[in-house]
Amino acid sequence: MPTLEGLEEAGLEKIPDLSIAKMRFELTLDSNTAKELKIDQAAVKEKLMDKIKAGFMTQLYRDVSSELKLTVNNSVLEEMETKNKEELEKLTQAIENAEKNEGESEVREAMVKKCEYFTLIGDKEGSLKMLKETLEKTNTTGHKLDLHFHLIRLGFFFNDNKIITTNLEKAKELIELGGDWDRRNRLKVYSGLYAMSVRNFQEAAENFLDTVSTFTSYELMDYHTFIKYAIISSMLALDRKDLTKKVVEGADINEVLHDLPLFKNFIYSLYNAQYADFFVALAEIEGFLKSDRLLAAHTSHYVKEMRIRSYAQLLESYSSLTVNYMANSFGVSEKFIDNELSRFITTGALNAKIDKVGGIIQTNRPDKKNWQYQAVIKQGDLLLNRIQKLSRVITI
Repeated sequence: MPTLEGLEEAGLEKIPDLSIAKMRFELTLDSNTAKELKIDQAAVKEKLMDKIKAGFMTQLYRDVSSELKLTVNNSVLEEMETKNKEELEKLTQAIENAEKNEGESEVREAMVKKCEYFTLIGDKEGSLKMLKETLEKTNTTGHKLDLHFHLIRLGFFFNDNKIITTNLEKAKELIELGGDWDRRNRLKVYSGLYAMSVRNFQEAAENFLDTVSTFTSYELMDYHTFIKYAIISSMLALDRKDLTKKVVEGADINEVLHDLPLFKNFIYSLYNAQYADFFVALAEIEGFLKSDRLLAAHTSHYVKEMRIRSYAQLLESYSSLTVNYMANSFGVSEKFIDNELSRFITTGALNAKIDKVGGIIQTNRPDKKNWQYQAVIKQGDLLLNRIQKLSRVITI
């Protein structure tokens, strides 16, 4: 497990600075949510603007000022623009000099530096144009992959899924042509992060768990954040057997859990069937999800699915049990459990029946083969209906 400080140097440059994207997200939260999450938006705003001004991030200064409805300081803007112009002229001259006097690798390196500068100052269009030009001048697979990783990070920074998906596909194609071990692992982390951001927790968990012991993608996140994402994804995606093997008994994850007490409680309270403790941990995890820019949109879905999972785990242990017993197990009222189970049973998320007169919950365990057969029939009917609708508008 990468615990030595020096291992962080193994990552690519932190360009763009994704902490800026995090601060921008925190400033978009409404004041009540920010207060609930204990986010001091005034302090975040000050820190963000200081960082932007110190880095002469001209385009970001314009964008953030517009987002936050701040008055643009024209003298500050002019200073930034002058600095950017000077730096870009130097970088352009360096490229021209390399083209005249040096080899292909020196030209590429000079172009990469210009790409990075556009990204550093928040110029998305300038970055995309320069990266495209640099890719055209790049021949080696490894260097091409690094540029696609840069583009993917740019997509994460600007929440542009088209940039991310396009370059993930290109990176996967290049990896098949002969990417090295480090870049193969890096691509898994990038793929996992994107999968998680679009609610594909199954794919995210697979990619994250494959790279727990080989993580070096510090340009995206620190190792503790990576482990948090791995746990969040795995808790929803894995069955109990795989969760036990890959997470509960996972040496690399357990080595970090002593620094992450909330996530440790989250895992072990469900695993040990301590449901009241699990509900408390889940409420705190909900706060983490709301404060994370990649997961915030999925908070309600995730919390609902984890509640369903915990209910199903308890119900699977009994053929029947009382509503009172289940309510006590979760530390909630009978009315809450009754409402929750009624809703999830109606939607087919839980296989059970409630005898309201007797206050009994009876579990239904459908035969697996029969369930699969019914699912095939259902999907087949849907397909036939769609074909029939399509045939009405298509003339053969």
